[in-house]
Amino acid sequence: MSERKSKPVKKQRGTFGAKSVSELIGGVLEPVLARRTGMTLDLLQAWPELAGEEFRNTTRPEKIDWPRRIQEEDPFEPATLVVACDGSVALFFQHEQAVILERVNVFFGFQAVRRIKIVQKSVTSTAKPPVHPEPALSQEEEVRLASMLDEIDDPELKKTLERLGRGVLQKK
Repeated sequence: MSERKSKPVKKQRGTFGAKSVSELIGGVLEPVLARRTGMTLDLLQAWPELAGEEFRNTTRPEKIDWPRRIQEEDPFEPATLVVACDGSVALFFQHEQAVILERVNVFFGFQAVRRIKIVQKSVTSTAKPPVHPEPALSQEEEVRLASMLDEIDDPELKKTLERLGRGVLQKK
């Protein structure tokens, strides 16, 4: 019988490269967030899907109020999820609470939250993005762009293509 020689297994080296900011911040922020608000980063990140298209930009979870257990043997009681909500959609959000509550509990994997408490406050950002003035096109570029768009009949398409053309020509 011939004896097989096995090749030595090389150990993989650890990665000594840079870590992403989300990895570093997540490790620091997660315990603080859990201690202060009873929530996890996962809940905050999943909130747009849990709240749905209608409420993703006008609501955000603030904290989870877990009932205190006096003794270790006391039974588990579900918590209250406190949600900040823009005043303009608070009534609509209230009508959708049952659906959102169900989504939150499916997210946790058990009946973690009994009810949702709405706190009306501004959630949407009021700061407008800075507007940068567009540099004007030269007379030659204006004529060239107009000639390219002459044969287009649809006004919406023409306007969109003109904006695109201006953007391309300004980048050059």
